[in-house]
Amino acid sequence: MSSNTNNYDNNNNTTQPSKSTGQYHSMKGNLVESIGNLTGATSWQQSGKQEHAQGEAEYKAAQAQGYAEGVADRVTGKKDSVVGAVTGDRQQEALGNVRHDKGEAQQDINRPA
Repeated sequence: MSSNTNNYDNNNNTTQPSKSTGQYHSMKGNLVESIGNLTGATSWQQSGKQEHAQGEAEYKAAQAQGYAEGVADRVTGKKDSVVGAVTGDRQQEALGNVRHDKGEAQQDINRPA
């Protein structure tokens, strides 16, 4: 019972880590490991442990990436807001504030526990 738990597309190109895919593989790994424990199938136990660990790693990688993107949006938004305020460009200022707030929300969602 082997599964490609590395996040690759069909052309073997790496794709971005995904929280949902990570959670899926983590839960699936737990299920496979439990079946292995119930049946005594050590190959299922090992496969399940491995898939669970890979799923957890992918989830954490996606979380870190989301947090970093939030930081970038906050910084860029703040810069745009200040430049807009200084130059009198109210649209740039408003868009900067929106981007800053979006980045802050993205950081909150992806903050490590």
